Amino acid sequence: MSTPVSPDQNQARLKRQPSIQLPGGWCGINDLAVVSPDILLVSNWDEQCVQLLDCLNGEMVSEVQLQDSPYQMCLTDRNTAAVKMGGRKIQMIKVKDKTLTKDRELTVSGTIYGLTSSRNSLVMSYSSQPWLEVISMDGKVLHQFDKSGKSQQFMSPYFMCTTPGGSVFISDSCTHTITKVDAQLNLLQTFTSPLLQEPQGITAVTEDQILVCSINNRSIVLLQPSTNTVTTLLGEDDGIVHPYSLTYCPTQKKVYVASALTDTIKVYQVS
Repeated sequence: MSTPVSPDQNQARLKRQPSIQLPGGWCGINDLAVVSPDILLVSNWDEQCVQLLDCLNGEMVSEVQLQDSPYQMCLTDRNTAAVKMGGRKIQMIKVKDKTLTKDRELTVSGTIYGLTSSRNSLVMSYSSQPWLEVISMDGKVLHQFDKSGKSQQFMSPYFMCTTPGGSVFISDSCTHTITKVDAQLNLLQTFTSPLLQEPQGITAVTEDQILVCSINNRSIVLLQPSTNTVTTLLGEDDGIVHPYSLTYCPTQKKVYVASALTDTIKVYQVS
């Protein structure tokens, strides 16, 4: 059980920066990913496309239309993204010279919820057992979550992230928990806190600084696994209303936050 604590000198601090106005106005955003400094990949379920956003001038410089609405996504390398489609489909997308093009499509063994990448593999959360699975880039199953005695570990594991060291964190909006597993999907830690109310988007700043969208608390919280603590970093006074997805740019040390339905992306400097 994680408990809220007062801020300490070792935790990240976020300072509000000017927001990015989306050129198309209000739209539905499911996920964000940093392609390069000042370039974001945006999954837009409202317009059924994935877009490249130039953060400096607020322009969508490229987009690719999809057969279904995109949901969670991740970069598998600097030039390739994996995007969760409906059901069991993953659409691979090439990113080159600020241009998006559709690549191959993968079909996996279950209904996908969350998606991240680790060690040149894809890690997915499912709507039912085995809950978690690791596959190679050609679709071969490498690891599955151990089912024995853990059938209630997850209910709605919608978002995932990978730390620099290869650990995977999963947010579950129904159990109000964050779960940490290793690269082979061995269960390491489970975190609960009154500050984690319907957790959604999740991203790693460092191995020990995990940011989570707590949508019902209208806040961004910091999870520190080494001390088993959860603290609130941003709230409504900082422009956070219904945070749904977020991502971190290590080069610029910036965090980008979006609501599910929004006309802006909030930007915060990490110090």
